[in-house]
Amino acid sequence: SGRLADPSGVTSCGYENGELLCQSVRSWWSCMNYYLSIIPFLGAVEAGLFGQLPYEIEIFPPEEQKDDFCYSIKDCWSRMPKLMDDWKAFFEVNNFYLLSTEHKAVSSTSFSSFKLDDALGLMWKAHTTSIAYALPKFQDRLKYFSGPEANFGEDWAVGVDFIAATHFLTDLPTTNQFQAFLPQRMLVKGDVIPFISDFSPEQNKVLLTLRALHKANRLTGGLLLKLWQKAMSTEEGREKGRKLMEHLTSS
Repeated sequence: SGRLADPSGVTSCGYENGELLCQSVRSWWSCMNYYLSIIPFLGAVEAGLFGQLPYEIEIFPPEEQKDDFCYSIKDCWSRMPKLMDDWKAFFEVNNFYLLSTEHKAVSSTSFSSFKLDDALGLMWKAHTTSIAYALPKFQDRLKYFSGPEANFGEDWAVGVDFIAATHFLTDLPTTNQFQAFLPQRMLVKGDVIPFISDFSPEQNKVLLTLRALHKANRLTGGLLLKLWQKAMSTEEGREKGRKLMEHLTSS
């Protein structure tokens, strides 16, 4: 989609005539993704998901904007302890589950106390914490985008809060299915939601819904999200919320 490439055009990072696999520090999406991939990875390492490693993990820093990121468990923990705590908590639950199934070392009582819904709750909590931390940090990167793309980025960030409240399942088949409803290219000046001709009706519908949610939540001072989270505070409520989302993307 080109979202991870350098939107300023200053470098060839992320483009076919340059380093195609490069992720630009000028890209808002790349920066947000760092906090949704590297921080979780370091949290998983700290939680023991990979066992006792004989060496420390250190991320190679970019050539510019180095202060916007952290590069090791110690570094990240000192800068953003809440993020690391949340991701570690999620991966500790997963690690416990994996060990208990592998070694059958846990009693049936404690094993049955593990719930997928609980694990998803921890995952989404960490996910939204990452976005909340990164969003104001990378606000200046949105200036490189067209108006519609910048709006979509912010709409997506708010939309994730609503999705998270449902403890939406993020296994590969489900994620792959729902990814198809997101725009396959960057939005450009002149793209008007929900009338973008090279997007499917479902894609236009999802973009319109994200825009409406963001606007309504802003106009209510965040009350809409709080009410939604309250409605999603039970397993029954979350199930209804997930069905509502599935209905949104169905024709």
